[in-house]
Amino acid sequence: MSPATVFERIGALRSWLEAHRVAGRRIGLVPTMGYLHAGHASLIRRARQECDIVVVSVFVNPTQFGPGEDYDRYPRDLEHDQALCEAEGADAIFAPPVVEMYPTGAPCTRVTVARVSEGLCGRSRPHHFAGVATVVTKLLNIVQPHRAYFGEKDYQQLAVIRTMVADLNLPVDIVGCPTVRESDGLAMSSRNSYLSPELRARAPAIYRALCAGRDAAQAGERSAGAIAARVKAALEPVPDAAVEYVEVVDAESLAPLQEVGGGAVIAVAVRLGGTRLIDNIAIKPVP
Repeated sequence: MSPATVFERIGALRSWLEAHRVAGRRIGLVPTMGYLHAGHASLIRRARQECDIVVVSVFVNPTQFGPGEDYDRYPRDLEHDQALCEAEGADAIFAPPVVEMYPTGAPCTRVTVARVSEGLCGRSRPHHFAGVATVVTKLLNIVQPHRAYFGEKDYQQLAVIRTMVADLNLPVDIVGCPTVRESDGLAMSSRNSYLSPELRARAPAIYRALCAGRDAAQAGERSAGAIAARVKAALEPVPDAAVEYVEVVDAESLAPLQEVGGGAVIAVAVRLGGTRLIDNIAIKPVP
């Protein structure tokens, strides 16, 4: 296990990367908001397999949090993050202070991605994906990686980033990686740390509900409404669970579906106590 070089300044990271780029090395970027877990570790491992140099960014991006959201209490532990990055073979960690990324405060330039950002989480968090797209654009410009790695747990975020990269002709491959789950099915998320032991014990019901919807589709149900209703019914008995949405959407455009035929995704957002959790599951195309 070799120590990863930690950079706080954009100029220093760019200078360090330039030597590797001139030498012809392939650069991979794993953007994160820190408080890393096994899901992030899987992204780093994938990047390590496919790239010569792996950079992990650790930055809690204020522009993707709305008023009253959890920016101030979002978990942070750079020492832990550095240890995990080094264990997985990352070469560098980019952990800038907010003033380095936004030296004049709120940026005058924001990147917005229409359509794919407007449904699902975009309805209740209308400014969230502009913040995501803006900071990812900045990170891609700073690092200029050949590949960037994102988890499929944040499925809408992945769709937004893929659309943005395609529309702006950015020279990077966006690699989506499978959701990593706890042994009981709960999708790994930094926000899981907010859950009390009682709520944590209830949280796997979200994945079980998604599986019920997927199983209904695989058994022949084609009505998206009926599939969503199956998921909602499975969540109704869970104490302290408030369903924000359950939707069946096209796997690429995220457009809501009436019937399932091609590739589709069941996406959910559930507030468990005071913690908002999202998850999704794929429905394979009908033969």
